[in-house]
Amino acid sequence: MKILITTDWYKPIVNGVVTSVLNLKRELEERGHEVRVLTLSETGASYKDNEVYYVKSIDLGSIYPNARAVLPYSNPYISELIDWEPDVVHSQCEFMTFQYASKISRKCGCPLLHTYHTIYADYMHYLPGVLGRYTAGRKAGKKAAAEFSRTILNRTDRVIAPTGKVKDILSIYQVKPAIDVIPSGIDLRKFSETLSPREKDARKEALGIPKQNKVLVSVGRLAKEKNLEEILEYFARLLAEGRENLTLLIAGDGPDRENLEHQSKQLGIEAYVCFTGMVAPEEVWAYYQLGDIFVCASKSETQGITYIEALASGVPALCRKDKCLDRVIADGCNGFQYEAYEYFRMHLLYLLENEERRQEMAKMAKEMAEEFSTWNFCTMVERAYRAACEEKEQIPVFHRDTEHAAWGRTMMKRMMRRVS
Repeated sequence: MKILITTDWYKPIVNGVVTSVLNLKRELEERGHEVRVLTLSETGASYKDNEVYYVKSIDLGSIYPNARAVLPYSNPYISELIDWEPDVVHSQCEFMTFQYASKISRKCGCPLLHTYHTIYADYMHYLPGVLGRYTAGRKAGKKAAAEFSRTILNRTDRVIAPTGKVKDILSIYQVKPAIDVIPSGIDLRKFSETLSPREKDARKEALGIPKQNKVLVSVGRLAKEKNLEEILEYFARLLAEGRENLTLLIAGDGPDRENLEHQSKQLGIEAYVCFTGMVAPEEVWAYYQLGDIFVCASKSETQGITYIEALASGVPALCRKDKCLDRVIADGCNGFQYEAYEYFRMHLLYLLENEERRQEMAKMAKEMAEEFSTWNFCTMVERAYRAACEEKEQIPVFHRDTEHAAWGRTMMKRMMRRVS
């Protein structure tokens, strides 16, 4: 198949969407599919790098980190992709590149699938001024987010949701296309390496972590919606009980880093908290392995790639209870989910004081992470592609709806070219 993936974000940006796109592209190509990517350029000009097309855009980083916008103008690369005639267009973002995805799929008469990565209702704090600060503004923003999502997704042929949690939300939004629940896969090979005890000690020493300390590790972007304030507060309460042989390792960077560092100082725990700053993608696996327990308090995840990466690294997880974790973290097997400090403390102390049991759960974590391999991910996405193509073939050629009529005309053109 010829598959076009469109995304507002692409490498070198590091986030869950980019990780998902890169893993899917690699796996599809290994299976013999021809894959091209349409994304946004950061250079102020459009250009092409092999099978990746970069479209001219402007920086909107003041609104949201790494956000960009495209200007309404014709682009020869869009025409080139239409002439390429993809069999499937798979959109990954609802904003800028979605308009191109919709146009290309319509012109080519091929199905448009979309993966819904972000629950925008959890990002209302990024709204400017009073909209982001006050309840009435946030409520209006959440209503607008639902309407926006419904409008966009109802223009697609099929939707992919990373978890049942997301599917349920989209059902409430009254999204009409069929919704497939397909967890984003991770490249398990990246987490197969193991730090030797000597390497682990050396890395801890370089970060200023006492050799004897147990390490709680958090990996990911430092942003308000990740709720790291809760982890810092809980960690401070543990230290206040006299449990000073602990270090909280926060690996990553983001717009909320300064606030989090300030909070750690206000709580008087800065000597026990290590902020690494930005971590190179090829080094992420090692930071997970510096941890004895992975901790996360986010309630905004659609799936949470970092949870699975931690498990694949053999690190039991202790995370705030969330429906997106229903098939990811099994209490007592590969970690625990908590709802309040009392449960956070109880599960944490159980893991810290029972090393043999923690090791058993670490082993089980690696085994259970196998379910989220890129191979399984790609297999399920291929299945969704085939279903969308079969459904598209069943649409009458001469339909009164303009989009379906355009599809009919395109199919007729394809048939005429094949005959000639």
